[in-house]
Amino acid sequence: MTNHLFEKIKEVTELYGVSGFEGQVRDYLRNRLTPHVDRIETDGIGSIFGIKETTVENAPRIMVAGHMDEVGFMISDIKTDGTFRTVALGGWNPLVVSSQRFTLYLQDGRQIPVISGSIPPHLAKGINGGNGLPSTNDVIFDAGFASKEEAFSYGVRPGDVIVPISEATLTANGKNVISKAWDNRYGVLMAADLAENVAEETLPNQLIVGATVQEEVGLRGAHTAVTKFNPDIFLAVDCSPAGDVFGDQGAIGDGTLLRFYDPDHILLPNMKDFLLTTAEEAGVKFQYYCGKGGTDAGAAHMKNHGVPSTTIGVCARYIHSHQTLYSMDDSSNIIKTLKNSNGVSCCFLYFEIFANLRNSGMR
Repeated sequence: MTNHLFEKIKEVTELYGVSGFEGQVRDYLRNRLTPHVDRIETDGIGSIFGIKETTVENAPRIMVAGHMDEVGFMISDIKTDGTFRTVALGGWNPLVVSSQRFTLYLQDGRQIPVISGSIPPHLAKGINGGNGLPSTNDVIFDAGFASKEEAFSYGVRPGDVIVPISEATLTANGKNVISKAWDNRYGVLMAADLAENVAEETLPNQLIVGATVQEEVGLRGAHTAVTKFNPDIFLAVDCSPAGDVFGDQGAIGDGTLLRFYDPDHILLPNMKDFLLTTAEEAGVKFQYYCGKGGTDAGAAHMKNHGVPSTTIGVCARYIHSHQTLYSMDDSSNIIKTLKNSNGVSCCFLYFEIFANLRNSGMR
């Protein structure tokens, strides 16, 4: 299981797909979903979902959504000296940006190596109190061009995107993975595995499973996808920041997160009860989590006439950087929730439970 899971993680995390440019990830998901669902649908900005129908009349529509995009940068200006200025696509801490390797993807698909600049300590004296720390949007990106004209001659244009380079690897003890983009290739992988695990199931619900675009820049794909598919229940599948080494909530290796609050979403009491009961009955390891950032659930629950929503997720250390560290056990634990428990698929059990939400006083 560990080697097979790691190979799947490696494949999906090493894809490139910053906000608005998720094509590689969408192709991966389309290939994974197609054999296991009745049809594939996309919305107008590129979110992709597989639809698994049910024969049950007036069955609830359950939407399970990761998001495809990772954080990166977009060129906003090419300077006369050939260096680039950028806007961030998603949230970056400037402390993790400088002196890193990136790939610049041109409009025609060609790739160019780029590094983010940094100020050597010799030149930093007197700058920003001596620490030389720029804001994220002030970071210089450098591909080694001598001039703006040379950059243009190679096809570089404003609007091209810059993506972190990072190769997935196992830690020495074999328990954890280091890679980029587990936020949220985790959700992409889990959505694909869910479709595979229920391919032979007869579900009491319509299942809408896949991933959105542009989550990192304002939960945009959730707005359009929920409007298009009009689900009765929305489950965001996402990765949250671990706070264990900083004395905060969220510890890698301690299981899936019961995310009861974040600035964009409050977990409804009845849904919280259902999640707790389901996790306990299925033997799913979980931990309580109070989020400081948002997920697609924050947009989904305010769409249409209000869609009961939650986030099914894990946590990882150092997200939104080149090097994220996360637990193989947590990933395996989520996969276990998609497989049989006492002869009943746990995801099937989720669907059975959520099918009763409309009669529970929640809506």
